[in-house]
Amino acid sequence: MPSMDIVSEVNASEILNATNNSNREISSRFDFRGVDAAFDYTKEHVTVRAEAEFQCQQLLDIFRAQLMKRKVDPRAMLFNEKALHRGKTFSIPITFKQGIPQEVCKKIVKLVKDSKLKVQCQTQGDQVRVSGKKRDDLQKIMSIIREAELEQPFQFKNFKD
Repeated sequence: MPSMDIVSEVNASEILNATNNSNREISSRFDFRGVDAAFDYTKEHVTVRAEAEFQCQQLLDIFRAQLMKRKVDPRAMLFNEKALHRGKTFSIPITFKQGIPQEVCKKIVKLVKDSKLKVQCQTQGDQVRVSGKKRDDLQKIMSIIREAELEQPFQFKNFKD
């Protein structure tokens, strides 16, 4: 009986690579010459720091672009639009969504049940397992989940026959 797991994970090494690439990019940009601006990475948390709030917003755009190049969905980022002001610098702490919250799991289960496909769906912690008799039904579920606006990126793992 085919089954798959719907998960929401972000690869920490890709975040580190995007952080390093972003630091490299701002070191070569003319508008950031002589400006104290950087990306700091610590245990799946990234802090954007700069001398002005508008520069922090520019750095966020740079970081989003680097994440997209590394095939990490920027919707996984959690941050406050307003920069924190400490001393001479502004900073924006960024965290990443790991796992699926219970209310989103319930929405996924509801989407699956509303599809009227012959599949079973069950929540297992921070992931959802879908199993059915036909592989095509699971692929239809994948497309339904991708099309749904659930404010979070999803991956489909353990696709088994």
